[in-house]
Amino acid sequence: MAVAIAEAPFHVLAVDDSVLDRKLIERLLKTSSFQVTTVDSGTKALEFLGLHDEDASISSVHADQLDVEVNVNLIITDYCMPGMTGYDLLKKIKESSSFRDIPVVIMSSENIPSRINRCLEEGANEFFLKPVRLSDMSKLKPHIMKSRCKEHCHQDEDLLSNSETNPTN
Repeated sequence: MAVAIAEAPFHVLAVDDSVLDRKLIERLLKTSSFQVTTVDSGTKALEFLGLHDEDASISSVHADQLDVEVNVNLIITDYCMPGMTGYDLLKKIKESSSFRDIPVVIMSSENIPSRINRCLEEGANEFFLKPVRLSDMSKLKPHIMKSRCKEHCHQDEDLLSNSETNPTN
């Protein structure tokens, strides 16, 4: 099983309203052998994940379907964006039953300790100061591996509880 985890490409959703920053993070992620999807806003990130506010019952079903198809392993987002900030996006992801275990990394060009602490307390796994560097990319894989292990443990627990409640003859 560990071999399958290691061989599968990690898929990162990168969110930044700046074209230059988005291109930079995409290049760094691809150089580090990540599969990358980029969007320019928190709203588009939620749409990509299937987390729409309009109808919660439809979005949760849609998110479950997308989780299988999209299989995002990590989200990296800018903090300062018009409309929905990276902090707002983080909160929405952590409130979602389908996506709460996905690691989230926040980036910002402003080194404001209270902002950094608030993001980390709300569930961000890392906070990178811009410009993001190639050396920062090495900090991502441990978070992805930990979330994948959690994912597999949950699946094993589900299988175990299902077999206990529905024993076969």
